[in-house]
Amino acid sequence: MTEDPFVTHRGLLFTVAYDMLGSAADAEDVVQETWLRWDAIGADGRAEVRAPRAFLVRMVTRKTLDRLRSNARRREEYVGEWLPEPLLTAPDVADDVELAESVSFAMLTVLETLTPTERAVFVLREVFDLPYGEIAEVVDKSAAAVRQIGHRAREHVAARRPRMEVSRGEQQEVVERFLAAVTGGDLQGLLDVLAPDVVLVADGGGVAQAVVNPVVGAKKVANLLRPFARLAPGAEILPVPLNGALGALIVGTDDGHDTAVTFAVDEGRISRIYAVRNPAKLGRIDVETTVSR
Repeated sequence: MTEDPFVTHRGLLFTVAYDMLGSAADAEDVVQETWLRWDAIGADGRAEVRAPRAFLVRMVTRKTLDRLRSNARRREEYVGEWLPEPLLTAPDVADDVELAESVSFAMLTVLETLTPTERAVFVLREVFDLPYGEIAEVVDKSAAAVRQIGHRAREHVAARRPRMEVSRGEQQEVVERFLAAVTGGDLQGLLDVLAPDVVLVADGGGVAQAVVNPVVGAKKVANLLRPFARLAPGAEILPVPLNGALGALIVGTDDGHDTAVTFAVDEGRISRIYAVRNPAKLGRIDVETTVSR
């Protein structure tokens, strides 16, 4: 018996929605809405769909665009810095460089600065390699207009995203050095592994304690992180694959709030640290999520 196309492409549909929304919860809602719409077509109607993958991607993208626009006010009212919802991903996701980068915090935070249409065009073209004609149908634009939007979005992203041309092994080695220095309260070890202009961004959502503004500079970041071992002796730092690369989950802290941490590595040092403490974004952090192209 042939597997239903929706089941076959479910990981892809989730990844499209997550890349555009930065929220696993919202992405799951959109995928579920897409399933209900797909199921409502009926077996005969589904059998007449010539290209189920493209059809389903169009459906999920349109629903995601609606969700993006409705979320705009909620984002504006968010307390402190807004970061994406972290995903526990399979270790082998890192082997697909383009897929891993598309779900990385470094990329997702840059995509937040695009308009909904720019974000849809960029994700569908650059990550999933959809033809301009198909993308045009999704966003209700001409193919020529989509090409222009895509060009503008690529330039915007290229100018803002951190460089992440590192191997899986280098990423792991640098992050492991960082975690060892934090656990041991090793100030010099932290300074050695942090880029001089490193940026730390934290998201507490107004619920968990977190720095409100980004912290910039190796000394400031190191001094902020160094007291960890002394202030939270019962806490654990667990290396885990998050968003396509090695990250960390901090549990057992004194305030009862866990923290998911992801990193961007550039030239052998950590250039960005993203710490998510908002408990509303960590509800499924212990469940491995399938992402795919």
